[in-house]
Amino acid sequence: MTITSVLVVYVVVWFLTLFVVLPLNVRSQSEDGSIVPGTPGSAPTDPMIRRKLKWVTLVATLLWAALCAFIQWGGLTIQDIDIWGRM
Repeated sequence: MTITSVLVVYVVVWFLTLFVVLPLNVRSQSEDGSIVPGTPGSAPTDPMIRRKLKWVTLVATLLWAALCAFIQWGGLTIQDIDIWGRM
């Protein structure tokens, strides 16, 4: 794998992990009963972004390392994916 492909795989894994983690443990203003004027009731009260970003980075790095090791090891090749026999 080249440096570019390694970076692209990391960015994709990081963002996928972020989108999975963002909606977890979020309490809305209407659930807490303290709606700030000018905001919708569905706005989060404390989204815990810093804490989530730390967890996302840790989990994404572990997933990325496992995925890169799997690719480098040769566990999955183009011939394995080629279901129509074109390669």
